[in-house]
Amino acid sequence: MADPVSWLVIEAGWKVLAADGSEVGEVDEVVGDSNADIFDGLAISTSRFGKPRYVPSEQVDEIIDGTVRLSLTTAQIEQLGEYLEPATSAQIEPNSKGGIGESLSADARELEGKVLAPTQRHEHSMNIWRRIAFFFRRLFG
Repeated sequence: MADPVSWLVIEAGWKVLAADGSEVGEVDEVVGDSNADIFDGLAISTSRFGKPRYVPSEQVDEIIDGTVRLSLTTAQIEQLGEYLEPATSAQIEPNSKGGIGESLSADARELEGKVLAPTQRHEHSMNIWRRIAFFFRRLFG
């Protein structure tokens, strides 16, 4: 029997087992604050491109290298709610009085942020492109 490990070492692609030991999916994402050592839960995939399900940390029974065992049955895991990605936040930088070059630079940063990393005010469902990216991340590590 392997030794238990910390939640901090869980990686995408680790096997997820139900309480009876049957494999029910893989870890998509670990949810928590590693700086404050707060483990909130896991986003797990139960199918290739399906929406990930959220498992609260209280339902994680055992963590060993490469595997997470839940205290839930397979039927209970099928009833878990969808994992919603947390709302994003923007870092606001103070305006400076640097003239037109500074103002153009600020406008470019704002446009880049809206296109590449739009700020969302509420939790949101993971879109299909993000699910495909997670699938390949699980597949290739």
